[in-house]
Amino acid sequence: MPIQILSEEVASQIAAGEVVERPSSVVKELIENALDAGADQITILVREAGKRLIEVVDNGAGIPAEELALAVHRHATSKLRDAEDLFRVPTLGFRGEALASIGSVSHLSLISRIQREDLGASIKVEGGELKPSTQLGIPPGTTVRVEHLFNNVPARLKFLKTDRTEKRHINDIVSRYGLANPGVRLKLYQDDELVFQTSGSGVLREVITVVYGVGTARQMIEVLSEDDVLMVNGFISPPGLTRSNRREILYFVNQRPVQDPALNKALTQAYHTLLMKGRYPISVLFLKLPPDKVDVNVHPTKAEVRFVDKGEVFRSVGKAVRRALLANTPIPEVGNLGGVRLWGGPTPDHRDVQRWIDPAWEMAKDAKDEGSFGTLVESGQVIAGMGTPILRLIGQVAATYLIAEGPDGLYLIDQHAAHERILFEKFISTRDKNVPSQILLDSVVVEFSPSSADLVNEHLKLLGELGFDLESFGPDAFVIRAVPALLQGTSPEGILRAAVEDLEEDETPLEKNIEQKIIARICKRASVKAGQILSPEESKQLLLDLEACISPRTCPHGRPTMIHLSVDLLERKFGRTGPR
Repeated sequence: MPIQILSEEVASQIAAGEVVERPSSVVKELIENALDAGADQITILVREAGKRLIEVVDNGAGIPAEELALAVHRHATSKLRDAEDLFRVPTLGFRGEALASIGSVSHLSLISRIQREDLGASIKVEGGELKPSTQLGIPPGTTVRVEHLFNNVPARLKFLKTDRTEKRHINDIVSRYGLANPGVRLKLYQDDELVFQTSGSGVLREVITVVYGVGTARQMIEVLSEDDVLMVNGFISPPGLTRSNRREILYFVNQRPVQDPALNKALTQAYHTLLMKGRYPISVLFLKLPPDKVDVNVHPTKAEVRFVDKGEVFRSVGKAVRRALLANTPIPEVGNLGGVRLWGGPTPDHRDVQRWIDPAWEMAKDAKDEGSFGTLVESGQVIAGMGTPILRLIGQVAATYLIAEGPDGLYLIDQHAAHERILFEKFISTRDKNVPSQILLDSVVVEFSPSSADLVNEHLKLLGELGFDLESFGPDAFVIRAVPALLQGTSPEGILRAAVEDLEEDETPLEKNIEQKIIARICKRASVKAGQILSPEESKQLLLDLEACISPRTCPHGRPTMIHLSVDLLERKFGRTGPR
């Protein structure tokens, strides 16, 4: 095929592919334009997850009538004058591609009026073709309507997710810009229903309340650090408030939402020794530095940046977060470490320790008395199909591992992983029936972010089948009236949040797969923890329950529950036999 210059239409659609990936990309670009115009009130209306309509109305400075046609041309912008300006960009937008890219894959209407003019003007772009402008009376500000997104590139529609998923992406974008601009009043309507609103009071904690709920907002720790070049401020969660992924680690550089693995690493390192493995904090952190110290011209979506002094930014963020954590996290006394013995110190007296007994074990005892655990065979043999011998408890070490003797050597059992496996198989065994529920004495109200609340509504039936009794209690809140009976005694809010975290990670899951993942996550949250002292009776019951499992050697996530030290290995280690 000979080399040729692409037509303007094809070139525009290629450019649109970089800027407009999905409906939420359109919302992002239009909100940025409104913020750059100085708007303090922005209303977003979305229909059919943005495929039918996206409308953004602001009260910003507006666009003069004679410049409307120019605004929808590619590389037309009021924010740059020469190449040097690229290295000191003070605005969110600057590339001059957004409106042209959106107009090339939709029907775009642009209506605007500046304060000093009596009338506004309107123009339309359909599939990249500019229509004549008209005059009309409107309030000062700008309205952008995007209809029939991707109507002329139907292949792009096939790559969009379900409407619920696309709505959640839009909710997330609006939430982030609400957090970045607490002084701007934002409203989001999805199919004429108000789903998100901020007051514009300028108080960041108020917006955090809207996004994450009152309970989370109250716990958040304020961060504030400033030097000659960089200011770091915002909020982080305490070590006890975490998530299973990094989705709620948010950074804003000069008010711009950005993604940066190095900043994520700085944050997680600041929490070193304070978080369990696989858990991540919530953060809303703002970095303010001179525009010439950061390069925002890295990617068309403007979600990535480069710092002139990356190392200094990394260190400043880590120090600011660590300082805030240490100032707000109580240091335990050496003499009271929750049952953990210091090397060389006195053995703690556990006689008065209040022990937590898992209700599942009590249920298991009753079940065993009724003969439902199967027949135990002679010592040295394994339970049919189980792969684990009968074990004799010796004790507990470091309040984390059980030591047991089997006919073929020594076993070290991770009590947390083992209990995960036990709870998981009990859940699965009752799954074909109705999972029994335990009604709570006091109902619990749990608040979610708008996107998480939407997920709960979408999967209410599935959660009900798993033993939860949930009822809507406001726009983004739910009241828990009952939990799975196997998990009574655990935190209802904790296990519900654990279930929602897995729903958030799977956008289009197969029902049976996501169900098992939710059960595994709930069991992980509800199982006994490392560092938890078990009585001899509890430890023995844990071993009995583990022996009765179908797959006792691993937890539901694939981590081993036990380590086997054979008699032969012990003899070699102690020099009783020669090396092999």
